[in-house]
Amino acid sequence: MAVDYTVIVVYLAGMLAMGWWGMRRAKSKSEFLVAGRRLGPAMYSGTMAAIVLGGASTIGGVGLGYQYGLSGAWMVFTIGLGLLALSVFFSARIARLKVYTVSEMLDLRYGGRAGVISGVVMWAYTLMLAVTSTIAYATIFDVLFDLNRTVSIIIGGAIVVAYSTLGGMWSITLTDMVQFVVKTVGVLLLLLPIAVVKAGGFAEMKAELPTSYFDPLGIGGETIFTYVLIYTFGMLIGQDIWQRVFTARSDKTAKWSGTVAGTYCLVYALAGAVIGTAAKVLYPKLGSPDDAFATIVKDELPVGVRGLVLAAALAAVMSTSSGALIACATVANNDIWSRLRGIVRRDGEEHDEVAGNRAFILIMGLAVIGTAIALNNVVEALTVAYNLLVGGLLVPILGGLLWKRGTVQGALASVIVGGLAVIGLMAGYGILANEPVYYGLLASLAVYVAVSLATKPTDEAVLATWRERLAGRSPELASEPVPAHQ
Repeated sequence: MAVDYTVIVVYLAGMLAMGWWGMRRAKSKSEFLVAGRRLGPAMYSGTMAAIVLGGASTIGGVGLGYQYGLSGAWMVFTIGLGLLALSVFFSARIARLKVYTVSEMLDLRYGGRAGVISGVVMWAYTLMLAVTSTIAYATIFDVLFDLNRTVSIIIGGAIVVAYSTLGGMWSITLTDMVQFVVKTVGVLLLLLPIAVVKAGGFAEMKAELPTSYFDPLGIGGETIFTYVLIYTFGMLIGQDIWQRVFTARSDKTAKWSGTVAGTYCLVYALAGAVIGTAAKVLYPKLGSPDDAFATIVKDELPVGVRGLVLAAALAAVMSTSSGALIACATVANNDIWSRLRGIVRRDGEEHDEVAGNRAFILIMGLAVIGTAIALNNVVEALTVAYNLLVGGLLVPILGGLLWKRGTVQGALASVIVGGLAVIGLMAGYGILANEPVYYGLLASLAVYVAVSLATKPTDEAVLATWRERLAGRSPELASEPVPAHQ
């Protein structure tokens, strides 16, 4: 394992070096939070693919392939579909808004007062996304170094927090590009063909496994529908995804390079399912489907290649973790804390935006590591986060982008009713049930439409400013906090 250890250690040292280099680039709030809005097509598509394809997409995607066969690709496939829909239909408009958070977009569209409540919901989602990604380090470091769970979480989490805190989005962008290349080589170009060959090829796989393993809908129609509802729609509104859209050099870059990233996700989805299917042939009686990835890597790959593929899994986890961490810190600082600070801040008080955001990444990073150590049921935590995100925020966000008649009262009612409905239904049906997100989303939509129609339309001056920003003809007004005396 000495060669494999060397590969991993060099990779981790490289991540920290990227963080140090990124620190020298991040001299302003825009540079620190959205990489100066300067990413071109190659870097944008690579980093976008890196953030959406995390540990769940890699280790979990292979596990679903092990359990269900080719239809196990649907979870990651719906993530790709969501990224494609975001890129084709919404990303150009989102990029032209020149904001930093989803809540700033809601304030701009509805004329204020929607940001704090939506910020709290988005903060909870990004925090739990970062926590679940951080917990995944335990699995990988256990395979690599036989470390216990807590030590693994601390080591992996500390590296991500370090490079994210140092250089913000520039560091994360640079590390994500490396992680994208490592994932592509490790999973698509090495593990996929080796797994298929070791399993005897597709003919042998078909002979060994039930026909359901090669049924595209074998996982079940209801499961696929739930994946679409949670992951496809979740891609449209998550702060972690939007913050990457804000890094694009232009609206065309956001649209077309995002489309490339979405297409890459579809390929990655199928690859994970095929690897899992091959693992089922090789190891038909594993204790857990999620063990399939680590088992096939440990037992079937040659020295050196094994280290690279494990680095690919580590890359997948780190890219999602760092993206969720900076999103969590951005929402906590810009949507929650800065608004409270704005109420009590003295006129003319100066503050360092980069230092403030760097401090919030460090604070949120420590909170993520602590929560990850304390938490046991990751699936339930992530389900709560996605249910709240989709049930509470999908309708007011898409309503604001698509329906002129939506009002701030309708948006606030939609967030509150949708969020409370999801929480109440999870208590009744169970956290992992499908009904909470179904009925919560319907309640959110009904309240949004009803309250919007029953209240005064949004002021025309607000809508005029909104249209100017959507068209890209207005300066970056909403990106900085409004002083308390204005």
